[in-house]
Amino acid sequence: MSSPKAEKPFEEAQNHHEGTEGNDEEEISAMKRRVAEMEEEAAKLREMQATLDQAHSDLSDNKEDVDSRSIFVGNVDYSASPEEIQAHFHSCGSINRVTILLDKFTGQPKGYAYVEFTEPSLVAQALVLNESVFKGRNIKVVPKRTNVPGLSRGRGRGGLRGGGRGFHGGRGGGFPRGGYRGGYRGRGRGGFQPY
Repeated sequence: MSSPKAEKPFEEAQNHHEGTEGNDEEEISAMKRRVAEMEEEAAKLREMQATLDQAHSDLSDNKEDVDSRSIFVGNVDYSASPEEIQAHFHSCGSINRVTILLDKFTGQPKGYAYVEFTEPSLVAQALVLNESVFKGRNIKVVPKRTNVPGLSRGRGRGGLRGGGRGFHGGRGGGFPRGGYRGGYRGRGRGGFQPY
């Protein structure tokens, strides 16, 4: 036989267990709601990323399209206006835009420009004007190239910067930084003293 005192803790434990069971169910349902919200947010992020990727793709396609219809004009006189450049290339065909590049610090022209035509076929006609005289200068006319991010002409990162300055000192020199401080003392002991 069990005493009434022994039954009471058992009932309390049972009630406590049922109470925690209810709390566990609430926590599980709350966690399920949070997981569902996170999955919803992740789906929205994937959709946004896909939209951005598509926009970037369209933009790069558009840039390549514009570049295929454009020329680079070098050795342009600093006093030249976009209208004068447009008049010089007017015989080649219809022009969308003339861009004269300016130094971002001084605002002065850099001496070159870009001319964008309406059709890619007009670029070949414009190349005929290479070495033509514009405002007393022989201008250079070449097709505009499309810049590819991460690829640069000439030396890239990690190239020889300042190397090959001769045999003594500098990068590419024969001795470590600070030069060679030892020497040959002739016959005898201790022929090498680095410092």
